[in-house]
Amino acid sequence: METGNKIKLKCDPPKEHGDAEHSKKNEDGTAKQPETKPGHCEPKKKTGTCEMDLSGNKQSGILTEETEILFDILHLQDSYQQKMSPADFLKIGPPVKQSNETCEKDLTQIFLQRLMMLDYRARYIPARKDSSEVSHPEALPESESIDADDDDAFWANSEDFHPSKQAQVHPMDVQMAVFHCSDSFLKQNMITKLSQCQYALPLLVPDPVAMDIECPLWTFRKITKTWKKTDKKENSVTVSMKSMPICKAETPLVSFFRLGSLSLSKSQLMNTLINHRHSTFFHRNCPGSTKSHHLMDGVAEIAWYCPAGRSNDSFTDCVAFCNLHGDSLLIEKQREILTEKSSVIVLLLPTLKKSENSYTVVSSLLNSTKPLICLIADSDCGAVKVKPEKYKLGLKDRSQSDVCEELKGIIGKILSGPHTAFQLESLAEVSGIRVDENDSVCQKGKSAAMEIVKMIEGMDISRIKEEFLPCEGQLWHNWCRINKELYHLKGNIEKEKEQKEKQLMEIRQKQCDISCSELMKSFTKSLLNLPSEHKEYFLKWTQILIDGLSTDGLSSILQNYNETWSEVLDLKKKHNKSAELKEKQTELEHLSKKLQSAIFGLEHIFREMGQIYEAHKSQKKQTGSQHTDWIKYPELAADLMISGYPMELMDGDAGHVPLTWISSLLQEVINKLGDQRVFVLSVLGVQSSGKSTMLNAMFGLQFAVNAGRCTKGAYMQLVKLSDEIKNDYKFNYVLVVDTEGLRALELAGITTLHHDSELATFVVGVGNMTLINMFGENPADMQDVLQIVVQAIMRMKKVKLSPSCVFVHQNVTDVAAVEKNMDGKRRLQEKLDKMAQLAAEEEGCDVECFIDVIAFDVQKDVKYFAQLWEGSPPMAPPNPGYSESVQELKNIILSKASKSTGILLSHFSSKIQDLWKALMNEHFVFSFKSTQEIAAYRKLEFQYGNWTWTLRSEMRKIENTLYTKIENGQFKNTENSYLSKEMNKTYEELKKQMASYFEDDKDKEILVQWRGQFENKIKEFHEEHIREVERKLDEVIQQKNARKKHDNKKTEFENKLLQKSKELAHQLKDVIENEEQLKTQFDSVWSNWVAELTSDTIPIKDINLEEDQFNVLQELAIETDLINKSKEKGRYKVLSEVGNYFDYITPMKNSKVAKVLNYIQNKTYSKVSLLNHDDPEMVRSFINNVEQESLKIIQTKPVATQGYTSTYLQAVAKHVQKKVTEFESERKYIFKKEFTVDLLLYVFDSATSWLLQSHKMYKENNDALTYLESKKKEYYNIFKSYCKGSSSAVVFGEMMCERLKVSVTEAVIDQTAVDLAGEMRCSLPAFDGNRLNLEKHVLTSLAEKEDFSEYKTYIQSPRKQVEAFIKEEAKKYIFSNQKEKALKILKKNVDDINKLIKQALCEATDKVTKQEGNIDMWIEEIFSSLQAKLTIDAICCQNFKDINDFDFLVAELQRGLSDIPEKMCLPLDKVMECRQTPDQILIDQLCNCCWERCPFCAAVCTNTLKDHSPDKHHVPFHRPTGLTGWYTRGAVDLTIDFCTTLVGSDKKFRPRHNSRKLISYKQYPTAGYPYASWRITADESKLTYWKWFVCHFQKELEDFYDLKFQGRGEIPNEWRNYTREKAIESLNDMVKQ
Repeated sequence: METGNKIKLKCDPPKEHGDAEHSKKNEDGTAKQPETKPGHCEPKKKTGTCEMDLSGNKQSGILTEETEILFDILHLQDSYQQKMSPADFLKIGPPVKQSNETCEKDLTQIFLQRLMMLDYRARYIPARKDSSEVSHPEALPESESIDADDDDAFWANSEDFHPSKQAQVHPMDVQMAVFHCSDSFLKQNMITKLSQCQYALPLLVPDPVAMDIECPLWTFRKITKTWKKTDKKENSVTVSMKSMPICKAETPLVSFFRLGSLSLSKSQLMNTLINHRHSTFFHRNCPGSTKSHHLMDGVAEIAWYCPAGRSNDSFTDCVAFCNLHGDSLLIEKQREILTEKSSVIVLLLPTLKKSENSYTVVSSLLNSTKPLICLIADSDCGAVKVKPEKYKLGLKDRSQSDVCEELKGIIGKILSGPHTAFQLESLAEVSGIRVDENDSVCQKGKSAAMEIVKMIEGMDISRIKEEFLPCEGQLWHNWCRINKELYHLKGNIEKEKEQKEKQLMEIRQKQCDISCSELMKSFTKSLLNLPSEHKEYFLKWTQILIDGLSTDGLSSILQNYNETWSEVLDLKKKHNKSAELKEKQTELEHLSKKLQSAIFGLEHIFREMGQIYEAHKSQKKQTGSQHTDWIKYPELAADLMISGYPMELMDGDAGHVPLTWISSLLQEVINKLGDQRVFVLSVLGVQSSGKSTMLNAMFGLQFAVNAGRCTKGAYMQLVKLSDEIKNDYKFNYVLVVDTEGLRALELAGITTLHHDSELATFVVGVGNMTLINMFGENPADMQDVLQIVVQAIMRMKKVKLSPSCVFVHQNVTDVAAVEKNMDGKRRLQEKLDKMAQLAAEEEGCDVECFIDVIAFDVQKDVKYFAQLWEGSPPMAPPNPGYSESVQELKNIILSKASKSTGILLSHFSSKIQDLWKALMNEHFVFSFKSTQEIAAYRKLEFQYGNWTWTLRSEMRKIENTLYTKIENGQFKNTENSYLSKEMNKTYEELKKQMASYFEDDKDKEILVQWRGQFENKIKEFHEEHIREVERKLDEVIQQKNARKKHDNKKTEFENKLLQKSKELAHQLKDVIENEEQLKTQFDSVWSNWVAELTSDTIPIKDINLEEDQFNVLQELAIETDLINKSKEKGRYKVLSEVGNYFDYITPMKNSKVAKVLNYIQNKTYSKVSLLNHDDPEMVRSFINNVEQESLKIIQTKPVATQGYTSTYLQAVAKHVQKKVTEFESERKYIFKKEFTVDLLLYVFDSATSWLLQSHKMYKENNDALTYLESKKKEYYNIFKSYCKGSSSAVVFGEMMCERLKVSVTEAVIDQTAVDLAGEMRCSLPAFDGNRLNLEKHVLTSLAEKEDFSEYKTYIQSPRKQVEAFIKEEAKKYIFSNQKEKALKILKKNVDDINKLIKQALCEATDKVTKQEGNIDMWIEEIFSSLQAKLTIDAICCQNFKDINDFDFLVAELQRGLSDIPEKMCLPLDKVMECRQTPDQILIDQLCNCCWERCPFCAAVCTNTLKDHSPDKHHVPFHRPTGLTGWYTRGAVDLTIDFCTTLVGSDKKFRPRHNSRKLISYKQYPTAGYPYASWRITADESKLTYWKWFVCHFQKELEDFYDLKFQGRGEIPNEWRNYTREKAIESLNDMVKQ
């Protein structure tokens, strides 16, 4: 490898003059910098370059060779020019390698990964050369060409063995190389993490190319330090806490310089001063240290000592320590800058002699005002004060700890007196160095941020949000409160609901009016107009500057809070219950609220953007304000979220999810990235348990973890999968959701429990996986958290969501003890099982242990974490074990995630909406509905309609074909197996289509739950349809067999009639000349012929149903007057449409009810109803059920094949009587006789049409007289033809034409009906969809017509109205809207049949001519060709044996058939009279669905499947319960409550008329059947349609039910503002939900 060869060119460093050992190292672990001497090889430089001057004097603009080689080794060649950015590392990549050694090319990647995970060992990564350059690393070097017995080899310098030994990369070179190759934002992240790892940070950095000195001030901006200052005054000690951005902190600065070469490590000595347990500064004894380095000389590093307020603190206040690397004699510029800024200077000298090169520097410092401490390597003297604030101290033969203690004392003594203070920001004013913040891009971002900061500078920090972010303040909190109250309505709930919705709109309007604060204008203007890089600086600066302001304000408030709290505690100790205590407690509460108000950050500005957007969006129109930028807010936020900013998902202050904002934000993310699949990882745990810290360490995120800034609410952040691993997963992003802690101290009691339960349910529901984060080992704390979590998981199971969980147990002592961990896991499992049982009792389900709720393996799904800090803060570094645990947990998460498909962003957005809306209702399980599941199910319903239509269409073709064959005598019996075989091809193809849909659709993960159900439904439909067709064809065969005797007679009749007609024609041929006389003569003999032919048959009489019905009623002992009265009034015809059945009932004799009723009526002279609000509907349902059952009884009778008898009506009458008796036995009242009479007549009336039609069919098929009368016209035409002298061929041709025309008409009409049904289903919007779509169009049609009678039918008999709508739409389509298309379909079918007939005639004639056949053969061939398509009555050829000119016969037939197309295009109305009318075909398809009705409002379930168990009934078009006659008990007030409002209210109901127990509407499923079979969710939608209906038809409804919309049922005034157009529009909105 080239880099390796370059390294080998380096020579050994020369020995420095005066040093006995050239191998001595500098304090940072690098070789000393000697003077170059002759005879020593100097590192080669690239052409045109020179070595960098350590003082930063610019000598070249090109990298030195060593630096270039270093960058090559680290694979950073391109990164120096094209800087690395945070986006390069804000990705989830392969697991961080934990092996002993890492390839050099991977060093930078591993370094940054470990650093982001807060693993301070990132600086100590063992490296090895690439495999191509290295042999076996474990093999020890051996001396070559040396005899084994030669001892000289032992004494030889080891370096002699490997003059070309390859040097390892110095750890600090890795750090600085990454630093130089990073952009300013990655540098900032890197330095922030180094600070958290308690490492020193680069303060002055020589640029490896420009050669100037840079102060990376920008990189320090996110660092905040917290410490406790101790003030000792006389006998008192005061400890005060300070927390501030380190750039603003004014602290003493102690700078350490080395002058010359030393064997003592300066960095190690400084570490002992600051933190003897941790290497804050890298030194020669650190792991991985090498002799040489390239990027550290001239670098000044800084670190801060932060005291903890304890007695053993090294210093009483925060002190900055600066370490200038390298020989300070050669680094003049940095030394001078630090000298100027330092409070104390510490020099490390090999010796203190005037002859040394260091003399000038030491002399200068000795005579300056700066305190000076000289540490002399060759002196063994103790600490000596040479002059005021000038000390010297010997190092020879002294332990480092002793030196350190003396040094601490001297520094402490100096700092206890007056001294200069150092502030990082002051370096920006120093000339001769370049400050990164002075870059123009950074300055432009800062100036934009300063515009905002200037507005709030000097303000009371607790008033900033109130002043500049008004939309998210009290107005938003009031909005959230009122919105939640919508789910706790009482009293007149619809009126109350309207008032609250009005209040919500008023609040939104107020938000719109005040939404243009100058701060928000400036902020959004910058976001909209700044270029992307400027925008990034702007956001960072805004956050930095705001944090700086709020930190100062917060410190002041916290100080006051602590003082007041101390005073309260003192008063309580003295048991002082005076007014002073109350006053102090009130002040403390005020300070607490002020503290919450003072927390102010960038997230609050984003929240304000969300509220401005929601307010304007809710108005649905442009407000009077000119502020229109709000439309772009979601796009701006989406850009930020994609770039790595966390976005607020739940507002923690208001405890609410801004659904409109979140939905629009995620939609914009989808617009920019596409609808990506994401794996949602959420975290849940107690407050301050390190959730955000853990997530930040795991994924390199930016969730806020500053002191005093606990996460409130929930935040989400996108993390992309890297290219290396994305192919191993089924998603492209991980969406991390960080949440506020459970058991927050700000809440108390019941509020805490409810809030925690709500938060846990939301967080668990929203995630594909939830990390349950527990802190410490307190069993009580664990139990509280586990109970909340287990209940949340159980709720997910009940609403068919399947999250997974991993338990993270942080801050566990002795985490490495396996036995203790096993015991801990066992105890956790026991607690989980116990909590599962408790939660099961509360949620009402049967669960024995935790694994019954969720898939959980206690061995794999529990992770123990060591404590975060290695020691005691604030100087403790993070525990390396913690970062290891983070990495292991990350691997567990990714391993589990690899088995998940994640969730589409669009589905995630819907899921948030669904979860939050359900949580607004106290009973989550009953309230939850998955919008995405509903949408997927509706699509599936649409497909189901297509699949059933395919089967139905194919089966109809088979049925029509077999029907024709049966009528033509070719098919004697049907078998299920035969029909199945005929359908098999279509059915198998359909099953493949279904499988493809379930496996390939984008919602396949959702659809899988219904696959088995729908496959079974299609199978059942297929089998049921085959049985139905088999039954129908069996009936046709039975009818065919029943008229067999009659058919045999037909042939005899036809022969005789033909003979008689022919004979009569010959007799009258020359006698009668005009047609009128012919007709008269034919009529005169026709009756005689008929009488002669039917002399031995009994004619079938017409039936008199009215008389039979009267006789049956009399047989039941019903008075004649009652029967006549009912018939005269005709009231029985509308029995099912009666509004109130009070006039039909009477209380049971001698019952308490009867006595009370009589008493009230006698006293008040008013009518009192015996019926409860649900009784009229129950009576109506009873009537409809009896009607349907009676029709089924009638339709089982063989009327069409055996004729009618009055015993059929008797059977129905007895059934009706029996049902009435059964119904009365379950009631407190009985029906009057009038009801029974009306019900019987109503049932008879319903059966009349079927009986008459069936009897007509029977008569046509079996009555000889009827048959002969139907043939009169045909035989008159034969008679007339013979009279005209026509030949047998002409007469036969005319007969054939007439028979064919009848058959053609029937075939064409049947086919046209089928074709029109298919065309309408595809092209009419009402029919091209699922059941819900049909319902929408039915309601739209009703609104357009505004006919109350049709509405009445719809409300009481919805199926009847839907069928009427289908018939009406079909009629309009065929005869009006699409008449031309219908005629085209008809003409095409006529043409097809004509072609078939012509082909049959030609083929038959050719065959007969060739075979010299006769007329019988010709007829047989014709029928054989046509019988598959046409049903043709047989023609007897006995009288036509003389026909032999078949060409002439064909010509006659074609002439006769030529007018069929013209004639057939006229009777479109015949399509509606055929065997299967198009409207009936559509009714069979569209109405074969669920017709269950809501137990509250009687709205019909809109599920396309007839039996859709286990899925519950559902309808979006719920309506006021008063529409079905519900009224207030004890009054005549119709109710106006929607059931969707009721189930979100605090009201109760009685599930049955005799129920004593009241059930909460929120828990309506607990009332049992039918309530439990329905899914009714509390809905915020306006339901405008039915509000308009109630207002428009108020009078009609009141008259119909004889009740009033008054009192509690008074119609809200707001309802009267809705128009018909708005009502219809609302239907479209409801269907989209």
